[in-house]
Amino acid sequence: MSDYEQTFFERAADRKGGNLILMDALLKTPIKMRKRSSQIFLNSYFDTSIEKLPDKVILHIFSYLSHLEICRMAMVCRRWRTIAYDTKLWKNVSLRPEVSGLHVGSLEQLLQMISVRFSASLRYIELPIELITHTVLHELASKCPNLTHMLLDFSTAMQLHDFSEMQAFPAKLRYMCICLSEVIFMEGFMRKIYNFINGLEVLHLIGTYEKGEEEEEEIYEVINVHKLKSATPNLRVINLYGINFIDDSHIDAFSSNCIQLECLAVNYCSKVTGSTLKPLLARSKQLKCLLMNGTDLKSEYVMQAEWDKCSVQELDISGTDLSTECLVDLLTRIPTLRFLSAGQINGFNDSVLKAWAESGSPKSLVALDIDSSDNISDEALGRFITRYGAQLQACVLSGMTHITDQLWMTILPILVNVKIIVMGTTERLIGNIHVDQLMDTIGSSCPALERLELRWDPENLRFSDKSQKAIDMLRVKCLKLRCLVLSDGRYYETVKANFERADRTTVVRTTTSCRVSAYHVLSNYNDLIFN
Repeated sequence: MSDYEQTFFERAADRKGGNLILMDALLKTPIKMRKRSSQIFLNSYFDTSIEKLPDKVILHIFSYLSHLEICRMAMVCRRWRTIAYDTKLWKNVSLRPEVSGLHVGSLEQLLQMISVRFSASLRYIELPIELITHTVLHELASKCPNLTHMLLDFSTAMQLHDFSEMQAFPAKLRYMCICLSEVIFMEGFMRKIYNFINGLEVLHLIGTYEKGEEEEEEIYEVINVHKLKSATPNLRVINLYGINFIDDSHIDAFSSNCIQLECLAVNYCSKVTGSTLKPLLARSKQLKCLLMNGTDLKSEYVMQAEWDKCSVQELDISGTDLSTECLVDLLTRIPTLRFLSAGQINGFNDSVLKAWAESGSPKSLVALDIDSSDNISDEALGRFITRYGAQLQACVLSGMTHITDQLWMTILPILVNVKIIVMGTTERLIGNIHVDQLMDTIGSSCPALERLELRWDPENLRFSDKSQKAIDMLRVKCLKLRCLVLSDGRYYETVKANFERADRTTVVRTTTSCRVSAYHVLSNYNDLIFN
């Protein structure tokens, strides 16, 4: 859209009143649709009224707005209210105020919304604890036959509603996420839905790990995993995140019943030691992804597992206390490892990297994350990247003070296929990072780059008055770049202003609100996302 058209729209919005958000949404639409919509709007403007816009054009423009903004549009006039409440705009709905900004005042209002606004179009819904009642679930089961994804947030619950009269529940769910409470036992609710969830393929149980506890309290098993596994035999993806009561017996329970299991994540379940890894790998022949970040893995249990006979291709063992011997045994025995996250492990050193490289096992590797691995030297890393860097799609070498821009300048020309890069540390360095040369090299060497994070302290970044040229190189050469994360400071402001002038306003972000992860290259990444 030309500057003239944009100025015209802004003036038109001022004159017409109430159209400003609509114009803002129009500016967000794809170029092909934008040209068509702008021409229609120009024609309609000269006919003196925005009312000349066809309903389908306004509906398409509304589709680029959040539900909160759509609700505001509904207050403009009756026609816009009718369009705003079109079921096509309400396929994926979050009713959690802290997420979407939508607050439903009463159950009666929600029941009316389900019947009139959601109906057969609804595919995904998020419900907070105050809206999870048997009447709401009955209405969803009866009025929303195409509902396949559901999130139930019990995390703030101090008391459950009465589910004794619940006789129906959405029966076509393929994805369900349950945010658990620390103190509310879920069995009264769960036994009412067991008969309706046997078609589930993706299950998320989210604990309270991120809340952080100042002092240890008594741990309650608030959901019966052994009964749940019997009701969900078709699970492909299981994510048990930060649940303080999950242990190896629960992993064994799922593996004994879920023969189609492809991905198991038990990140931050501190009671998992790996004692049931051997039967898990023996039973789950299709298991390709195993994520165990922040668990209490024991080296002897890991070494007992038959890694050379398993199908595991993606492994996360970050933040564990595995020994050097165990790491060498593990990495040299997995034949087709494509993803490895092994950061924050004291036992991961040069000898592990050398033995792994010499075994030839990294021949399929596309993602390497060894964040905060202080016992690996830059020489060993340089040799490994020189040998396998050309095949990497994700490279995370952050949190290490000895890995500076000098090593990156050496290995960046090798990372020709990389999509994700994370570099730098938040610790203050003695030397400085010459970021202009770094940006220029990234732009000329990594055309496929999609996500980049520089974690260095702003005080350590040195750039010149001509840094715009290096930033231009990055922006013009890396056209797929969708996320560039920097520490807040002068350089962040410079880069942000450069991208905003090129109308790429959402690319540059700060480390306080965004982090880049190698998880984006996981084969089950979309299934592992939870809100």
